[in-house]
Amino acid sequence: MFVKLFFLLLAGSFTSLASAQNAPASAQGYDAKEVYVEPYFDEIRRTGKLDFKRTLNLSFKSSGYLTRLTVDEGDIFKAEQLLAALETDELIEEKNASYAELLQAKRDVRRIKQLAEKKLTFEQELDNAETRVETTRARYKVAYYNLEKARIAAPFDGVVLARHTELGELQSPGTQVLEVAALKNNWIAKVALTGAEVSRVSVGQKVSVVLERLGEVEGVITKVPAIANTRGQLFMIEILLPELSLAKGVAAGQIVEVLIRISAGQSVYRIPIEALIAVDDAGKALVMVSPAEQAQYVQQAFDILSLDNSYVYLLANEFDQPLNIIIRGWQHLSVSGR
Repeated sequence: MFVKLFFLLLAGSFTSLASAQNAPASAQGYDAKEVYVEPYFDEIRRTGKLDFKRTLNLSFKSSGYLTRLTVDEGDIFKAEQLLAALETDELIEEKNASYAELLQAKRDVRRIKQLAEKKLTFEQELDNAETRVETTRARYKVAYYNLEKARIAAPFDGVVLARHTELGELQSPGTQVLEVAALKNNWIAKVALTGAEVSRVSVGQKVSVVLERLGEVEGVITKVPAIANTRGQLFMIEILLPELSLAKGVAAGQIVEVLIRISAGQSVYRIPIEALIAVDDAGKALVMVSPAEQAQYVQQAFDILSLDNSYVYLLANEFDQPLNIIIRGWQHLSVSGR
């Protein structure tokens, strides 16, 4: 019923064309194209949100007062860039003190070895001295490690999502300082699907995602949940956008349109909507076709599988021959019809 109503406006053109049947073809301002059989795809269109697949919380291993903070929320940084640092005077003293103890322990070992060679000391004393070397060496390594961890260097190229501290504040080990996200292979679109829809998609499937300022970008499904969320019984899938970068107008939380194409297992001729002359009483599409080895165009009816704003999808068999069809300007052509 919808298809018939959709093409009532074309009825006048169809009537004038029918009256010109059995007249020779005249090529006055029309475009013809060879149309091939192709698989038909159903489409799932949904609105989703842009997000980061992974975020990282950065913190200090050591305690101390924050003396450097080189980035703020929204700032982009490079890998290995210094992001924040603590006051290190106390940590440096601890490292130097443990290093001095290590040197003294090594000197004690050399001295006791000389005495042992002269039988002036016991072997146990030498063992104790060597043990002190190992313990002071371990203490020095810990002090050196704590000093290194008094600064935060960027682990990758990324962006700062949140800052949780201020200069001069005392930092505790493990307390979150910055929340960051990588910029490469980390953008995703999250989309909620129904149970019927989620059963038709799979990990690795390619989809199209439309952003307001950047237009269409290609994505791939990387996560299909095995259980619905508690609200609405919807399944939240994730679509990775590997080519997307942090360009102007791109931000987490941005609304995007997602188009998922799913094979319907049917074959069609996909023709532009302009090629459609009318729909007959049986609900079939009428188009201009040139049969093989003939110069004239004839009017031919095809079953309609579907239509959208741009195309009409005519039912076909997988091994049907291509059609030479008038895709534009059929109003200027007089044809013999059937």
